[in-house]
Amino acid sequence: MGIKELKAEQLEHSANMLKAIAHPMRIAIIGLLEEGKMLTVTEIHEKLDIEQSTTSHHLGILKDKGILMSKREGKNTFYYLKHESLSSIINCVKKCTI
Repeated sequence: MGIKELKAEQLEHSANMLKAIAHPMRIAIIGLLEEGKMLTVTEIHEKLDIEQSTTSHHLGILKDKGILMSKREGKNTFYYLKHESLSSIINCVKKCTI
């Protein structure tokens, strides 16, 4: 499906998703969750060396905009990409910055 075939509502949703992704920490989070990985807030904040509250804030935005999903297992909540194809956006950005 090409851009011309998207309805205004779909374009708006896509733009909102891209806005949510457009932050260095959110790009890093998506990078960590590539290839079907599922990580907790604690694992993400430790890997990125940022505060847990900051991590939770970014995860909330990504989840709210339909980029991430979460799954609760006992005391832990695991985050993962809603659509694995979203990781291709990160790969595209990597190629464009070389």
